[in-house]
Amino acid sequence: MARREIPAKRIIQTVVSLALVVGIFVFAFPQFASYSDVWNEITAMTWLEVATLLGVALWNLVTYWFVLTAVMPGLTYPQAAVSNQASTAVANTLPGGGAIAVGVTYAMYRSWGFGKSEFALAAVVSGVWNNFAKLGMPVLALALLALEGEITTARAVAAAAGIGVLAGTISLWALFLAREALARRIGAAVGRVVSRLRALVRKPPVSDWGEAGVAFRAEALGLLRSRWVRLTVSTIVSHVSLYVVLLVTLRHVGIGQSVLSWVQVLAVFAFIRLVSALPVTPGGVGVVELGLTVGLQVAADFTGVSESLFEARIAAAVLVFRAITFLLPVPLGAISYAIWRTNRSWRRPPVDDEEGGGAQGDAQAGTADTVERQMRSDVDA
Repeated sequence: MARREIPAKRIIQTVVSLALVVGIFVFAFPQFASYSDVWNEITAMTWLEVATLLGVALWNLVTYWFVLTAVMPGLTYPQAAVSNQASTAVANTLPGGGAIAVGVTYAMYRSWGFGKSEFALAAVVSGVWNNFAKLGMPVLALALLALEGEITTARAVAAAAGIGVLAGTISLWALFLAREALARRIGAAVGRVVSRLRALVRKPPVSDWGEAGVAFRAEALGLLRSRWVRLTVSTIVSHVSLYVVLLVTLRHVGIGQSVLSWVQVLAVFAFIRLVSALPVTPGGVGVVELGLTVGLQVAADFTGVSESLFEARIAAAVLVFRAITFLLPVPLGAISYAIWRTNRSWRRPPVDDEEGGGAQGDAQAGTADTVERQMRSDVDA
């Protein structure tokens, strides 16, 4: 029964996503810039500017491999490249692709000999650090705007709220790592939520998630003691590199510092990334383009320049930025998936997670098995 319902859900997601994307690009986006004017600005770029953009975009792709190797000891850079590009392509093209992308990454890691608990630890820790960066960038941007004298009451309130959320999440994570009892309670609470959700699709409840939380805490501490600096630096570099791609694109289409400062670009970029975290469309397609275009046009200073011309340039920069950061990983992901399927030299038997033994090993295995079953169901759907 459940297997029949999941494809129907995916079909509905696809139809809704397509309708939203078409509505944005056909009706909403042209309200802010003419496609003909946008195309003229894109074709005005020189080959040197295009080559520079591609170089910056490729560097942006490479930076996340550093994050993956930081949270997964033993993962090589070629393996990180293959898994990252393949999962990104899935996430950018399929409705609900984020969950399927996790399943694809999991299958790759298992084929390379990594254990279930190793994968779960890497996924959670990298996710936590990425969320820290996403929450921190808007706060940083607002602080920089304040230093430039561009602070308003609304921005001050937003900065205070952002600092509060960031401080709260960091404090909760720190308490989780510092106190075993809290890790047990959080694990048990998450287990109860997961059990209720599984009951909706007639699946048995999970068990021992309290002990799994304790086991996860111990593994996270072991990983972070030796790698937190490397992980922090690589995460910051990865997020800043994506922003640099947008900034370089704006400069290459003729948007100078006097029209849009690098701080204003950072502020718009950071806030749109927070909004685009909601899985409305695959990879935020349509939503990100519209949000960035409107945000940058509102922030721009058109004094002494042609407003319509520079609005077209901003829209052109946004579309080029999205093309090289959203579309470029798709063919690279297809190639990466083919490499994984055909390259047998990397294959290793997966680590047996149950070798840890005792209550901790059983809890880890139970948690990992639950994750594995969920991922398999996502991929099969």
